[in-house]
Amino acid sequence: MDDQIITANNGKFEDPHLTAEGAARAKVAFTHPETLWFNTGTLCNIKCVNCYIDSSPINDALVYINADEVSNYLDQLITYKWQIREIAFTGGEPFMNPAMIEIAQRSLAAGYEVLILTNAMSPMMRKQMRQGLLELNAAYPEKLTLRISLDHFDQINHEIERGAGSFQKTLEGMNWLRDSGIRMTVAGRTVWGETDRQSRSGYSTLFEQQRYDIDAFNHCSTVLFPELDETVEVPEITTSCWKILKKNPDSLMCASSRMVVKRKGAEKPTVVACTLLPYAPEFELGHSLKSAAKDIALNHPHCSKFCVMGGASCSS
Repeated sequence: MDDQIITANNGKFEDPHLTAEGAARAKVAFTHPETLWFNTGTLCNIKCVNCYIDSSPINDALVYINADEVSNYLDQLITYKWQIREIAFTGGEPFMNPAMIEIAQRSLAAGYEVLILTNAMSPMMRKQMRQGLLELNAAYPEKLTLRISLDHFDQINHEIERGAGSFQKTLEGMNWLRDSGIRMTVAGRTVWGETDRQSRSGYSTLFEQQRYDIDAFNHCSTVLFPELDETVEVPEITTSCWKILKKNPDSLMCASSRMVVKRKGAEKPTVVACTLLPYAPEFELGHSLKSAAKDIALNHPHCSKFCVMGGASCSS
């Protein structure tokens, strides 16, 4: 993968301070903490064609984080006075982690909103997970949201990414969430050659047909992510790009969020700059939140393609 990046981008993204042409590389300050992410583990019940972090039924490069490890970081939020509003969980598939309900409960009990990214398939639909979600939603009304990975509103296109039968299984999970009164949002992709309007109109029709209380035209309720193809050349972001692109660095994800991961074989979790870069050593920020509040150099193709040019953010 790294060799592909180097080949596609002709020696770009090598120096954290300068671009390949010698211009000052853009950096983003951690100005307004809003979301603390936890990767619950890279194991997933399915393997998608273009998974952002290569999750699969056999990839355990990031192992299950446990409830006490999450609580440690919740305590650090108080110690270091991070005034965040949201604790978010991604994977892999978070409901593969047997502690998912407990770590969500601890986060909600600490006073935070909780966002869980899920494919809404069999791991979420296990009896103990469904019962746990019902109890959490009842105990903490309006505080729990599940963001469902629905790559396209059309079954054929969705299953190109996620495999045969996945569309109906996800809708079954969404139907259960709908009937249970648990708040849902959706994450799709923009790889189909459609305009934003066309894509959102398609999702809107599906949501109306299924009676989902999701606004397809609200960019927080229906998030459309650009594809991350590391074999494609992308431009580097310099300090002058902010003005040229009319982009405020405070709008980028790394200005407001960090993610905690636990690597296979590691004694304890570590903090990384971004949900999309759990494997890149240059984006590892140490074990504590104190060490993680530092400027981030936009020194990876994802920084350019997903966040700056794509305008996307994983947070809600």
